[in-house]
Amino acid sequence: MSLKNSNIPTARRAALADRVEQLKRMLEIRAVEERIQKLFGEGHVRGSTHLANGQEGVAVGLARVLRPDDIVTCTYRGHAHALALGATPVQVIGEICGRTVGCAGGLGGSMHLMEPSVGLMPTFAIVGAGLPVAVGAALAAKARKTDRVGVAVFGDGSTNIGAFHEAINLAAIKKLPVVFVCENNLYGEYSRINLTTPVDDIAVRATSYNIPGVIVDGQDVDAVAKAVEEAVARARKGDGPTLIEMKTYRYSGHSRSDPATYRPAGELDAWKKRDPIDLFAAKLVQEGLIKDGDLATLRAEMVQAVEDGANEVLAAPQPEQIEILSHITASSPGGDRRWTFWSN
Repeated sequence: MSLKNSNIPTARRAALADRVEQLKRMLEIRAVEERIQKLFGEGHVRGSTHLANGQEGVAVGLARVLRPDDIVTCTYRGHAHALALGATPVQVIGEICGRTVGCAGGLGGSMHLMEPSVGLMPTFAIVGAGLPVAVGAALAAKARKTDRVGVAVFGDGSTNIGAFHEAINLAAIKKLPVVFVCENNLYGEYSRINLTTPVDDIAVRATSYNIPGVIVDGQDVDAVAKAVEEAVARARKGDGPTLIEMKTYRYSGHSRSDPATYRPAGELDAWKKRDPIDLFAAKLVQEGLIKDGDLATLRAEMVQAVEDGANEVLAAPQPEQIEILSHITASSPGGDRRWTFWSN
């Protein structure tokens, strides 16, 4: 799929069947996040932003396995997942900048990205809030006798709240078709996991609910896809949920204003030596799908495409007041069904 016809979310998702396109998507995600940082500094972003540089392998590995009609809930650190699932750079950047071209019309901002055509529920600003919603989606799928799967993506900090345990417990008891994906990037906001959690591996908590717990190298997109594929197949068969722990790392601080000075010296550099983009590009060279030097060309191509998208966003208007006040009450404007996830 060329860049010229990559503005349809479902087509973007389908393109992930190609391994080179998977690499391009990872590069696109990195470029979008870097551009968002600049847009924030330029005064185009209201509120904060939460980047996931370094976690692209988890997002793309997950997206390449799921069907567009599967339901995904995600956290406020959701730019990568939105793009991987199929939302376009213009939709994501536009939403973050509060422009009408955004995926929610510029009404939700950085923490509330969505795209129903590829299964992305509005992302959640509240820690762990997506867990019970994904379980609800799985319960709905089971009640409707479909083989759709609910997927909850959350951070390691979420595993210490009640909703985590309640969601997994209910899913296990009911054998619901849901996959729990923990992005363990070692930090819950500003606190390192060893200061808040008594276990090193989140996946061991699955034993409390008699479901599989799987530990995955989140920097390896193929390892991510393999684990998700097995968990999704189990869910579709009616065998219940799986907890997958993705060992990964975010290069940036918690939010735009966080310099992450609390990290141990050398930790960031050590993780960057296993950058998911570099690891996957090296695989593609070995497989003969790209050549040495192609990575730099592809990176420049995606940076330019993202820059073009950012320019389109900045030329777009902000929503009018009537749009801002729509979808609030039954009597307010906004009766369309664009954002319906259960239309079929």
